[in-house]
Amino acid sequence: MTEPHENPFAEPAAPSEFSRPQAPADLTPLLKHLLTGETLSADQTAEAFEAMMTGRVHHGEMGALLALLATRTPTSEEILGAARIMRRHVDPVKSGCDPDSIVDTAGTGGAPKTFNVSTAAAIVAAGAGAKVAKHGNRSRTGRGSAEVLQQLGVNVDADRATQARCLDEVGVCFCFAIHHHPATRHVMPVRKALGFPTIFNLLGPLTNPAGARRQLLGVYEARFLRPIAEALAELGTVRAMVAHGEDGLDEISISAPTRIAHVQDGRIFEETIDPAGLGLPTSVHESVTARTLEHAAQMIRDVLEGRDTGPPRDMTIINSAATLLVADKVDSLAEGVDLAAETIDNGRAMITLEALARVSNS
Repeated sequence: MTEPHENPFAEPAAPSEFSRPQAPADLTPLLKHLLTGETLSADQTAEAFEAMMTGRVHHGEMGALLALLATRTPTSEEILGAARIMRRHVDPVKSGCDPDSIVDTAGTGGAPKTFNVSTAAAIVAAGAGAKVAKHGNRSRTGRGSAEVLQQLGVNVDADRATQARCLDEVGVCFCFAIHHHPATRHVMPVRKALGFPTIFNLLGPLTNPAGARRQLLGVYEARFLRPIAEALAELGTVRAMVAHGEDGLDEISISAPTRIAHVQDGRIFEETIDPAGLGLPTSVHESVTARTLEHAAQMIRDVLEGRDTGPPRDMTIINSAATLLVADKVDSLAEGVDLAAETIDNGRAMITLEALARVSNS
């Protein structure tokens, strides 16, 4: 029964133009701040990412925040705040190795594809005595580090205890990102819906599950070199090289000079390195490009077994040299080149791959 003055035919009241779905957290103040052209502090970014990583905000707000950040180069403060939250939510690998001694060779991706150079470099560096926790994932090309290591016989789905044993006994393990970052499930649908790179593409290499505090980190655009280096310094990195090839690669190139931002003892300094200056010939990018997953795996195997003495070997050696430098196993890139070549030639690199495959499957 209607009340005396109620119109039974009236339409329901229209929602406010700016009403928002109810959610435990609200990113609106931070979104309004970004819309004015301002940047976020590390604490503000951490607040936003904590809400996103715990699924307490609406997907529309997540998308808006990520899109606004993607309109410009993120600041070191924004990268720092986001990385701290990513690290807080990681499922860790607890080995007997001191994180201060562990190195990672993960890159951001998003660059022209090669033959999984950082994966090959991780194995060579481990064969030369470094402790390497290779953090990686699948790739949109189907030839990411996870796919190629699986093709080479490594169990990429090994549990965390097995990963720790690989690191302790073999000197290298593979940390498959999908198994270590469960909180990203709240954000993944938004990232896929956006369809363009976001700040998350920069965060993966900063959140190594084994706590690696040494890194060779490649970026797909030169504008990210400085802010990532500054964030790494604030995150307590012992030593790192952030690299971008002038040919667009997110690794140290043999096709062009490579810009490097070094992080060491809290200091940052930059340089440009050229393969010719290290006694390595310059080669076209196509010479280190894999056509298929099977081809990528065979290229790595050919390098490690000593059958390939051309550009793929050179590309592996220069990136292995940088890995050994940040691991403090050598005092210069030139020494690293010599040690990497020796590690391939004396068979230790291939022995390391075979041991990784064996222990990861045990």
